[in-house]
Amino acid sequence: MTVHGPGGVLDLTVPAGATLADVARVYAAEAHLPAPLPLVTPTGAPLRMTDRVGAAGLQPGALLVAVEPADRAAPRRTATATGRRDPGLVPGTGPAAWLCAAVAAALLAGLCTASLPEDERWPGVVVLGLAALAGCLPYGARAAQRVVAAPAFAAAATLAVLWDPHPGRLPVVLGAVGLAAAVTAAAGRALGRSGSPAEQALHVWLVAGTATFVVAGTAPLTGAPAQAIWAVLLLAAVLAARLAPGLAVDVPDDHLLDLDRLAVTAWSAREPAEGGRGRSVVPAAGVAGVAGVAGVADVAERAGRTLRAASVAILVVVALSAPLLLWTADLPPDRTGARCLVGFGGACLLLAARNHRHRAARRLLRVAGVLALALLAAVLLGVQPDGAAADLPALLAPAAVAVAVGVALVVAAVLVGRGWRSTWWARRAEVAEALCGTLAVGSLVVAVGLFRHLWEITS
Repeated sequence: MTVHGPGGVLDLTVPAGATLADVARVYAAEAHLPAPLPLVTPTGAPLRMTDRVGAAGLQPGALLVAVEPADRAAPRRTATATGRRDPGLVPGTGPAAWLCAAVAAALLAGLCTASLPEDERWPGVVVLGLAALAGCLPYGARAAQRVVAAPAFAAAATLAVLWDPHPGRLPVVLGAVGLAAAVTAAAGRALGRSGSPAEQALHVWLVAGTATFVVAGTAPLTGAPAQAIWAVLLLAAVLAARLAPGLAVDVPDDHLLDLDRLAVTAWSAREPAEGGRGRSVVPAAGVAGVAGVAGVADVAERAGRTLRAASVAILVVVALSAPLLLWTADLPPDRTGARCLVGFGGACLLLAARNHRHRAARRLLRVAGVLALALLAAVLLGVQPDGAAADLPALLAPAAVAVAVGVALVVAAVLVGRGWRSTWWARRAEVAEALCGTLAVGSLVVAVGLFRHLWEITS
């Protein structure tokens, strides 16, 4: 294509995946301009600098004009390819914080509504249901954030309707809550725009809700005890921490081929010619909009959103299943298996977190592991569900030992923190993680009561 501007005329060989901002930057560099200039068509129509050359409809031999911002009228608000106007969203921590606050408010409203008598719950259920319905509608600037929070409101409404504190009915209630969240996520995904940033979070909602419904639905069908449901859910969350990265990151083969061609293109780039009218090549190796690089970047961004959502789901499942498992496993053999499962599962989560380069996913997995180990420590120290201690003087010595061991572990972690990046420490961590995972799977047989059942049969 040919670019006219204050620095003269320049012929450019531009990859189809390059953005107009890359073209303006190369023209400014070749024409020795202080900064890139906006590009317009020969008729004066403004062009968005973030659009790719191929997506902007430019053909080989196209003519563009680089103009000074003062000489150009303010660009009008243009519609996107789907017919909607660009809302101008800027990603940041603000929408994520409001999303977390909305989910927490939904769950709190569901618990408060469930505590009311049955004939007084319907106003709260109606409000939560309408909030879930409004969140699924794909309208407004914050539609991507609302649709992610909509399943939480549907789950809270279902919890308020079906709440039953009986331990034997809790799995059925939780299964219905997961099914409501999955159905709402499916509706929001079907109504939303394809390729939306909320698609990965909705997919995790759908998978987690459906899996919870399937696992919890086996309790009334098979007569399995409630502790078996909580044990299976906890083990599934522990294994998901290791399997989620492999399922989230999937680079298509065409992107890898684009990267291979990109390497060849970088070697064949020519130097610009001297003179008033020059010819240059937009450097494909340094262009963020090349098809292969942009494709891999999009895959990595989607995988990051999937990992973040999966880590949140793992944390929620661990926070629900671990205390319920320790509470319902009241017989001696089952109690030992439940404690082993919670302890080895928490250690496995902590060791699996070190493999994640994604900061949010790593922190969420660490919180889940620490939460599981904290619950186990509370049970081992004799802290009752109502918060009272069984024998406070007898707990002082174990508590002092626990604090001393914790301080020693913190000091050791600081001293060997750099060593965890070495091959020797990485191998030991892999062995420890595999060992904890194996012991957690083996503890499931005892935690669900199967070992006790076989023992009773033989005796």
